[in-house]
Amino acid sequence: MDDFQLLNASGQSIAVRKDLRVPMRDGVELAADAYHGPENKPRPALVALSPYGKELQALALTTPPQRRPSPMWDGCIEAGDIARIVKEDYVHVIGDLRGSGFSGGEHIGNYNAGGVSLGQDAYDFIEWVAAQPWCDGNVGMVGISYFGSMQVLAAAERPPHLKAIFVSGGHYDFYETTYHGGIMWFMPRAAREGRGGDSGWAFTDNVKSRMIEKHSPGELKKLVAERLEDPDIAAWPNLVHVLNYPKNHEAWFDIVMNELDGEWYEERNPITLAPNIDIPVWLQLDQGRGWTLDGTIELYNALKGPKKLTIGPYPPMQSRPFIEEHDKMFRWYDYWIKGIDNGVMDEPPVSVFVEGSREVVTAGQWPPKDIEYKSLYLRPRHKLSEEPEPMGAEYAAPDGFYQAPLTVTDKVEILSWSTQPFEQDTELIGAGAAHIFAEIDQADTNFILRLWDTARNGERQLITTGYLKASHRELDERTTEGNPYHPHTRSVPVEPGTIEEYVLRLYPFANTFKAGHRLTVELSNDEPLADEHNGLLPPDAFHLPVGRPVTHKIYRDATHQSRLVLPFTTVAG
Repeated sequence: MDDFQLLNASGQSIAVRKDLRVPMRDGVELAADAYHGPENKPRPALVALSPYGKELQALALTTPPQRRPSPMWDGCIEAGDIARIVKEDYVHVIGDLRGSGFSGGEHIGNYNAGGVSLGQDAYDFIEWVAAQPWCDGNVGMVGISYFGSMQVLAAAERPPHLKAIFVSGGHYDFYETTYHGGIMWFMPRAAREGRGGDSGWAFTDNVKSRMIEKHSPGELKKLVAERLEDPDIAAWPNLVHVLNYPKNHEAWFDIVMNELDGEWYEERNPITLAPNIDIPVWLQLDQGRGWTLDGTIELYNALKGPKKLTIGPYPPMQSRPFIEEHDKMFRWYDYWIKGIDNGVMDEPPVSVFVEGSREVVTAGQWPPKDIEYKSLYLRPRHKLSEEPEPMGAEYAAPDGFYQAPLTVTDKVEILSWSTQPFEQDTELIGAGAAHIFAEIDQADTNFILRLWDTARNGERQLITTGYLKASHRELDERTTEGNPYHPHTRSVPVEPGTIEEYVLRLYPFANTFKAGHRLTVELSNDEPLADEHNGLLPPDAFHLPVGRPVTHKIYRDATHQSRLVLPFTTVAG
């Protein structure tokens, strides 16, 4: 389509070219809309690609941005602020990926794993945009979450006309996108199915299951029966439904059926592809979404070209429609695409907002300051101390809790330990670890740990989290003090009644505990149904509960030194 029509958004004239057909190298055509200023002239383009539907993204012109917990917040309106992009004299091109929206082709599994590479499609899409008379041949990309992951997949293919990318809130390690410490996270289900405040994928009849294509009906029936032997899965109605009726939600079926890391997730892992990227990349993410922050930092370290990393403040969920971070994005693109020397590359590459002090720390690397890992030990009477417990288990009796399945109770049992009030401001920046010596009476459980900054008046803010499925407790060769890593390539049942050391990775964070504040750590095997943090998240942003009753004993004595290993930049008072 060569002609365009004018829209009026808040007094601004915007031209839109609707339902463009973009050819891929295999003959499939993708659908796209292009928005630009009223003058018919060439401009640089910012491309946004996802399976969420270009018509949904068009609501950015008419729907005021919503923040959680607004019921109008829709997690899939993520392509960016159309009016702002047009005002800055870029063309905003929003496309539907194959197998979604008005595009042709089929979409297989998660991120089209097993089908045509989405990076390959992005290459063809970008090069087509660059060749249009309304584009000056310079292309960047825009959008968060899935749109952000697509930017990295595109850049790894090295399309000649893609000059730079700016990624806010992308997902990178695709296993960790759905399984945190081996524990299934439901929010990707919401994004695909349209639940809990998300519209979901703009499905067509050509979304398919890779598992169904890969296995015979007999093999698949056996694999499904084995998956349903997991009591956590069997206790959750939605998962029973998905496994019995896989064509209801094919992509989610594939994820549920692949609970271990490996080829399924790694073949198109953006972090694995990152060394292929040599164009300028700016990565941005707000705190409070630790697993994504972990992947963002890992991706940043793997990039080879000019790069920046910005870690912003809490809370974790940006507006929908997504409008934040555009000021940074346009500074980046004005420099790398329009050639405007605005000094953006004269500034330190790493910028970190520190909660508590609310200061911004800049540096040449992450973490932005020298750190010293120090231990805080779990002690009797719910205390955290710099000194380990001197008494043996016969005197320092373990803490414990019994958690019934959430099918029969709505109470989540939580153990907590707190420091004494800090005597001086105490800053921590980096990742961390929790070493928990525990005995359980079942073959498996979840360990969910949350770290809070608790003020004098009792108000508190979540600082970081850690997750570990007990059967995924194995560590791999990357593990160092304060930086544990789990391969998640096999599940090893726990022998009931034995004391095991479970090492949880605490996701990266930056916080100053002000004088008079306490550091509080909470441990449970399920998440509380509502609290100060969960109210900021969509309703489906929780983890699969444990489906069996489990008794937990947490040892913290002279022999079993349960402790936190944390990244201090200053010495606690």
